[in-house]
Amino acid sequence: MVKNFMIAAAGFIPVLSYSSPSGQKEQEKPNIILLLVDDLGWKDVGFMGSRYFETPNIDRLAGQSMIFTSAYAACAVSSPTRASLMTGRYPSRVGVTDWIRARFQLGSGEIKIPEPFEENPGKSLRTPSNPYRMELSEVTIAEVLKNSGYFTCHIGKWHLGTDDYYPEKQGYDLNIAGCDMGQPVNYFDPYKNDQGVGFPNLAPRRKDEYLTDRLTDELTNVIDSHPNEPFFISMCYYTVHTPIMAKEGIIGKYKNKDPVDGQKNPVYAAMIESLDQSVGNLVTTLKKHNLFEKTIIVFISDNGGLIGPTDNSPLRSGKGYPYEGGIRIPMFVYWNGTIRPGSVCDLPVSTIDFLPTICTVTESPLPDAIIDGRDLSPVFKGEKFDQVPLYWHFPHYRGNDVVPYSIIRDGDWKLIKRYEGEQFELFNLKVDPSEKTNLAKQNNSKVNELDQKINKWLLDTKARMPILK
Repeated sequence: MVKNFMIAAAGFIPVLSYSSPSGQKEQEKPNIILLLVDDLGWKDVGFMGSRYFETPNIDRLAGQSMIFTSAYAACAVSSPTRASLMTGRYPSRVGVTDWIRARFQLGSGEIKIPEPFEENPGKSLRTPSNPYRMELSEVTIAEVLKNSGYFTCHIGKWHLGTDDYYPEKQGYDLNIAGCDMGQPVNYFDPYKNDQGVGFPNLAPRRKDEYLTDRLTDELTNVIDSHPNEPFFISMCYYTVHTPIMAKEGIIGKYKNKDPVDGQKNPVYAAMIESLDQSVGNLVTTLKKHNLFEKTIIVFISDNGGLIGPTDNSPLRSGKGYPYEGGIRIPMFVYWNGTIRPGSVCDLPVSTIDFLPTICTVTESPLPDAIIDGRDLSPVFKGEKFDQVPLYWHFPHYRGNDVVPYSIIRDGDWKLIKRYEGEQFELFNLKVDPSEKTNLAKQNNSKVNELDQKINKWLLDTKARMPILK
């Protein structure tokens, strides 16, 4: 089983080399499907080691893919990661560094231009206000591929702005359920709460139909309707984001299941099982049209798992936090004839890498913009690839225990730089993947080296910074 390749708590797996089969012709125009799961933790799937959640369809697909054990979201929360994924640019360069508030989450219900800074009563810092959209001037994967002759479709969570900034304004031919909402208020049709808040562009269909099932049906219908042209589909699940809601028929099987490695929530487990069923239906539909071997499938999450519904151990903490549990994500890429089935890669990669990679594999030109990500296609072929530093910037408060921070991962070293309280935490992830031992005080030279790189990167990306009151 692929899950036997799971990382041990004390170390990592080497990259496996692979060359494409001799004489195999590469697809000139592969279909591309992005499976982006909301809040799925690094270890919430069987192929990454979960023994509580059941994901046989996902694990089977992962077994035919390359698994990335050190994959990262560009942010520990949703919208910035989604912006990085669409543009190949760091969130600090795009200007979206926190999750974007939906209309129903604003007191007035109106989207207004925010003041430049948030005052944060009781806190020591004024922090940059987050915009309510990703600007239309940003060039997305969908815009690139549409210009290359692809049919482009977005299904599910968008979370990058309101009406004038919806997916259809950013290169998608078809948008199903993508809107300003970062979460459903109800997972069951008609997907509304008692105040009438619900999706503005997903009409009710069958009372009590489960949202994941509905979006899966929409996905398979799109494939059924476009079997003879190259397509790019962003399947962006709302699951497993709160509210934690699932089908009773699946919840029951987990109620008597013993907890394993801190994972124990039967409702969350049922949400994951519905996700797994969705992936199985996708593969069945592709095979029905003889498209499975002509399609690149990318499976990722937008940030780490939420503490409470899941447990990210051995990684520390979870969603929103600067530790590995907040930013490291499950990931695999399926590409028949290029990727060796069952191969595993430990190279640190990020959501910023997808746009340049997709441009290469589809022979599409890069956007005329600064692209921070790297083309990963040589890695898919087993070629040697040098590691480069990865960066994060979150200049905001989150709850009572997250203060503004920046991060660098450079080789095995990771530095967290906070702008309030204890300034530095330094970890060697090779020997301490759980980030238990802060080496900052005993290794000042490494702190200074990495801090200088962070400062240079912040200037380069024109990152907005918190300031003292």
